[in-house]
Amino acid sequence: MTKIESELIRRWLGGWTVARSLPEAEPVGPGGDGLRSECHQPGREVEVFALRADEEPESVARLAAAVAAARQVTWLTVPTLRPGRAEAVVGAAGLELLRRGEWLMTTDLTEHPRHVPAAPYERQVRTDGPVTVVSLRGPCGEVAARGTVAVVGGDAIADRIETDAAHRRRGLGRAVMSALAEAAVSGGARTGLLIASDEGRHLYSSLGWRREADVVIAGRPVAS
Repeated sequence: MTKIESELIRRWLGGWTVARSLPEAEPVGPGGDGLRSECHQPGREVEVFALRADEEPESVARLAAAVAAARQVTWLTVPTLRPGRAEAVVGAAGLELLRRGEWLMTTDLTEHPRHVPAAPYERQVRTDGPVTVVSLRGPCGEVAARGTVAVVGGDAIADRIETDAAHRRRGLGRAVMSALAEAAVSGGARTGLLIASDEGRHLYSSLGWRREADVVIAGRPVAS
């Protein structure tokens, strides 16, 4: 594979906006350079996702220039098989890297490993339309780990997989992912998609998730 397919990025983004209850992303740039999502978060008001980084590096340069000139705080996210080139392009536009080492990953959910949380943790699953939230609660009722999945057609996009620092190294991340996969398959999904942080890559790889592309994330330098 010499490039990341734009359709895969679109599929991930479509589910991600559903998982976070965000408006549908809109096209940006000439010739379909990317998609723009209103995130409404402090320090991340807007996020632009490059669709053609590998087939047309100039498209990333155009998006980076627009992000550098944007009035709102805007991130530029570039899924790519050539992260070094993407980093050079966004750097030349005056942006700085915000996150390193992230991956776009996929898996066959029907083959996802099954894990249950050990005592004293209890699993809670809440589904609202296409979105399911899984929480693992500790002995005092505290949320020890959680995650979200949105089912869109045959895809399930996992998001915000978190384990509280006091409860790590107890297999809770694996239990959350197992419950999310189970809920997604019940909802008709077969393919799982997510963007893994540098910290989460090992967990997902151990569960059979496959790396499809690196993800470069950049924005305007923060004023000192």
